[in-house]
Amino acid sequence: MNLILLDADEWQADGQAHIGDPRRLRHLCEVHRANPGDELTLGRLGGGIGRGRLAHLDAAGAWFECDALDQPPPPALDIELILALPRPRMLARSLEHVTALGVKRITLLHTRRVEKSYWQSPELHPDKIHQHLLLGLEQARDTVLPEVRLATRFKPFVEDCLADDIAGRRALLAHPGMPAACPRGLEEPATLLVGPEGGFIPYEVEQLLAAGCEGIHLGPRILRVETAVVALLARLG
Repeated sequence: MNLILLDADEWQADGQAHIGDPRRLRHLCEVHRANPGDELTLGRLGGGIGRGRLAHLDAAGAWFECDALDQPPPPALDIELILALPRPRMLARSLEHVTALGVKRITLLHTRRVEKSYWQSPELHPDKIHQHLLLGLEQARDTVLPEVRLATRFKPFVEDCLADDIAGRRALLAHPGMPAACPRGLEEPATLLVGPEGGFIPYEVEQLLAAGCEGIHLGPRILRVETAVVALLARLG
């Protein structure tokens, strides 16, 4: 937790803030080993970042005093991610990783090789998604939540939504066997599409290429989805 990220209702009018949830309190005590008087990095969700002094800490909560949150969050990565819905455990890690890297729009997409049962996972509950996004923001010292949307049907998404999503953006379809290597250090807005374990099926690849996507690869190695997404975003950014 490189940033203590506080929601609007955790701030008071006098510049003081209070947190009471067990996760952050445990982190303050066990990882930061914080004591009253210590200065820590605070952020307002959707707002600025600054330093705050820990005024009081006990089992009931932590109280901070902060004069100003006048530092902006780090710049967003101008890459939108369309990701075939991963396995629930992998989904949690993927959301945290891509949020930490600065992605601000994530679409979770159904494809042929996505198990239908994945869409019933508790990890897709809005509260769970929100929690994973917060963990990514805390890691990266960011305050701006990504937008996450669910696309549970592949064909309607490609036919009705994809054209608008990639308008004015470079659409990159990451899939083994594509002709071009993943570019480095893009200086233009982009949308990155990544398939599930086992990849997109040939029909899906055909539809995405026909819709205007450009096929790219990361080389001869076949990577797990969570590894490939991080590698692609790091290389593109």
